[in-house]
Amino acid sequence: MQFNTISVIGLGYIGLPTAAVFASRKIKVIGVDVNQHAIDTINRGEIHIVEPELDMVVHAAVKEGYLKATATPEPADAFLIAVPTPFKNDNHEPDLTYIESASKAIAPVLKKGDLVILESTSPVGATEQMAAWLSEARSDLTFPQTHGESSDIRVAHCPERVLPGHVIRELVQNDRVIGGMTPMCSEAACNLYKIFVEGECVITNARTAEMCKLTENSFRDVNIAFANELSIICDKLEINVWELIRLANRHPRVNILQPGPGVGGHCIAVDPWFIVSKTPEEARLIKTAREVNDGKPLWVMDKVKSCVAELLKDNPSKTANDITIGCFGLSFKPDIDDLRESPAVAITRAIAELHSGPVLAVEPNIKELPSSLGGILQLVSLKESLAESDIVLLLVDHKEFKEVLASDLMSKEIVDARGIWTF
Repeated sequence: MQFNTISVIGLGYIGLPTAAVFASRKIKVIGVDVNQHAIDTINRGEIHIVEPELDMVVHAAVKEGYLKATATPEPADAFLIAVPTPFKNDNHEPDLTYIESASKAIAPVLKKGDLVILESTSPVGATEQMAAWLSEARSDLTFPQTHGESSDIRVAHCPERVLPGHVIRELVQNDRVIGGMTPMCSEAACNLYKIFVEGECVITNARTAEMCKLTENSFRDVNIAFANELSIICDKLEINVWELIRLANRHPRVNILQPGPGVGGHCIAVDPWFIVSKTPEEARLIKTAREVNDGKPLWVMDKVKSCVAELLKDNPSKTANDITIGCFGLSFKPDIDDLRESPAVAITRAIAELHSGPVLAVEPNIKELPSSLGGILQLVSLKESLAESDIVLLLVDHKEFKEVLASDLMSKEIVDARGIWTF
């Protein structure tokens, strides 16, 4: 199957790098997004997100005419849908609205022989649902759910499995799990990804591919939950959890992860709930792990409250208005600008709403606060926060924070959720 033009729907943290890598192989790529700012930025050869090496790849692809961004889908030979899959409500019910909108947007330009791939991390059955939406919109074409191998349109699921900060390299080098709705759908998708993937393209069916991505992130979530629960236990027993983990990991068959203030990002904090939503009675361990990790931010906030109480007790002339809290880090992992599902953001917001004194935020990877934090705290430099804060709360282990000296933290109350300021 010849792929002369590829369309990528959704130009975010996965869609834009994927579009850029295809374009770097001298394939015409049309990127589609609802964000006009993102479209304009990309068409200037610039990027609207932080990801190492991506700016150079996008700039070259746009300059050479292989990549353009638009708000309206255009005809192509393959369509990759990389849009968000958030929750509908507090019950963590998956919201497939973005996938539905993307499906209906590309339906008018589909033609016989096209390939449609869902890359969005989704609950099991989402690829079949996408195919159903496409079929409803284009009754003149046939789809795999009704015509099997003889269908006009090929449909598959191929989840991304890359690490923010290393996306360009991992897109190329990592193995890809490819799940078609039929064997021919899988083969078509495999041929597409082999344009740039150096890792192995492993073929399965769509449901297994969907479940594979959810399983990978649920496995990590369960292991992080163990570390987070261990940190709470150790705090109560007055044991240094960081030292404990270092010692335990000297066992040749033990590899405990590092605890933190919770779990964030668009995958690990979300994907396990997709399994729970489909099998609530069976996914008991997965659900419990999610609850442990979702509860860790509350524990961190309680530690900050205790620090405020101690300072007021030791300084009777002061009120809470006189105490400044510095929150170090807002992103969901180190050295990136991605704040999605970040426990650091939730913790910082809650502290700013509860504390009557100044709350400062330090996030070296962003230039302005998101709207959810605007007006309730200040974004300041590392130096300024170290100088003004009475309580320092370490939420993300950015490289800049690892360079902070013990002398910079003298006479301050420290709450270190990442274990890098345990001098």
